[in-house]
Amino acid sequence: MKKQLKGYGFYIIILGIILVSLLLSDSFEYPNTQNYQYANFLEDLKDNKGSIKEVNVYPNEAGTTGKIKVTFTGDKSVTFAVADIAGVQTKLLQEFPDYTMHNPAKPNWFLTSVLPYLLGFIVIIVLFSFLSNQAAGGGGGNSKVMNFGKSRAKMTKDENKNTTFKNVAGLDEEKEELREIVDFLRTPKKYMQVGARIPKGVLLEGPPGTGKTLLAKAVAGEAGVPFFSISGSDFVEMFVGIGASRVRDLFEDAKKNAPCIVFIDEIDAVARRRGTGMGGGHDEREQTLNQLLVEMDGFGSNEGIIVMAATNRVDILDPAILRPGRFDRKVMVGRPDVKGREEILHVHAKGKPLGEDVNLKQIAQTTAGFTGADLENLLNEAAILAAKESRGYINQEDINRSFIKVGIGAEKKSKVISDKEKRITAYHEAGHAILFHVLPDVGPVYTVSIIPTGMGAAGYTMPLPERDEMFNTRGKMRQDIIVSLGGRAAEEIIFDDITTGASQDIKMATKTARAMITKYGFSDTVGMINYDSDDDEVFIGRDWGHTRSYSENVARVIDDEVKNIIDHCYNEAKRILTEHNDILHECAKLLIEKERINREEFEGLFSKEDSNNDDQSMPDPILEG
Repeated sequence: MKKQLKGYGFYIIILGIILVSLLLSDSFEYPNTQNYQYANFLEDLKDNKGSIKEVNVYPNEAGTTGKIKVTFTGDKSVTFAVADIAGVQTKLLQEFPDYTMHNPAKPNWFLTSVLPYLLGFIVIIVLFSFLSNQAAGGGGGNSKVMNFGKSRAKMTKDENKNTTFKNVAGLDEEKEELREIVDFLRTPKKYMQVGARIPKGVLLEGPPGTGKTLLAKAVAGEAGVPFFSISGSDFVEMFVGIGASRVRDLFEDAKKNAPCIVFIDEIDAVARRRGTGMGGGHDEREQTLNQLLVEMDGFGSNEGIIVMAATNRVDILDPAILRPGRFDRKVMVGRPDVKGREEILHVHAKGKPLGEDVNLKQIAQTTAGFTGADLENLLNEAAILAAKESRGYINQEDINRSFIKVGIGAEKKSKVISDKEKRITAYHEAGHAILFHVLPDVGPVYTVSIIPTGMGAAGYTMPLPERDEMFNTRGKMRQDIIVSLGGRAAEEIIFDDITTGASQDIKMATKTARAMITKYGFSDTVGMINYDSDDDEVFIGRDWGHTRSYSENVARVIDDEVKNIIDHCYNEAKRILTEHNDILHECAKLLIEKERINREEFEGLFSKEDSNNDDQSMPDPILEG
């Protein structure tokens, strides 16, 4: 904004001079005096002629109107306008014949001849300057009319190394792979002497929120080189050829600042697989991708430029961009394990005062499957809850509440629920919780609640995985299905009726059972053949031509196997809940009373059952003698 004002300063000064001259020219001859009119002048002429020293009449050019300047004794003067100069002149001849009649005032030549043309000329110059400034990029945003083909990449040089590998937690192996890139950017001669070719491109792939962009910034901070960052969608425009032009301009800027790093975030927006659309292949995205392929490994030479890219959909990228010579190195940035989550929590806990009851290790165990962004959001929500209660520190209860809010949805305690629905929900969640506790591979229970959540659930049962597992076994997947069907089984046992509340549970159980048959080969009848239907197909052109790779007979066998698994697991769930019928009633009663119970309260129900069983099984004493 300040730069724009500086550019228009010259024109603002000229306009100011014109306005001042206009005011001066208008008031130089006729000083403006208020509260004195022609009627006052006539009264002064009749009543006190001696006080009037001098009268000057200034008619206009037509001679019909004008102004009169009256000077009184003591050199006080007033000026007023009159509409009839001839009538005033007649009156003055009778009452004050010594008046002075001046020549008619001629119009100001500057105002009538020069000012209109000067103002028009200045307006044209200012308008032309404004449009030129917009075209050159001064307007910002999408108004760069003449700047379509220029790159929108932002260059930063982290000379102070504000972002380094120390700021990245939980990604030790990924950082180790990228240290070679940093070493090459610092000492390239060491590699060139032995004929080594450093990777031209590094593709960071992994789920959203795992720290791919942060890793790229850390590489730039460690190397201390210029860092060009741009999103893949910034290349694509509605005009054909603009994206390719921006790619060329980006690499031209990178060559001038080599060695450097070019980081393309969400590269799948521009590097999607070619030849998969409905129409031909000459669209804007494919031209942009072709130019990117040429710049990365074509006839040109881009020494010292390392291209880093991030995506969570590597399966839809074009094979040409994934070959050696372009993206030579592929770094998988996955979800952190329990050790990595604890390290990430320590990083995000800096600057946040924690209470003595906060256990970051226990939080790391609870948050299995969370990414770095999820953990940061978890602590941020906890800090917001602490601030809302005007507390200067975060306690464990804040983190527990934020964990429920982030993972399941905010609890709606004010929602009115009938006693009947509350009782059904209590038995439903108790069925899930008992199966979580009894089955060996699905983990202990962390929290059980019958408070409705923001995601439409009437309640929830949250497990606490004690370890991160890389593989799923057939037994564990069956146990997952049994747990999912536990709520429906409890409803049937207690009420001899079923509700619609288990719809999401049935969906999850069916998906798991079908994956066991078609994807993992866990069925002896179907065999170890992959019949997966490729549900993640994203290209409409290929999806239309996609046909099922198995016959109707095989489809029938798959459906029968899925039903057998579901039926067997449902019967198993009912059997286990029937054996623990007392705990089912006790747990539901406790949930109705408290609405939410923790792990200690829930496991206390089983401790009571074990103690009762021990008392009942104690043998009668044998009396001797």
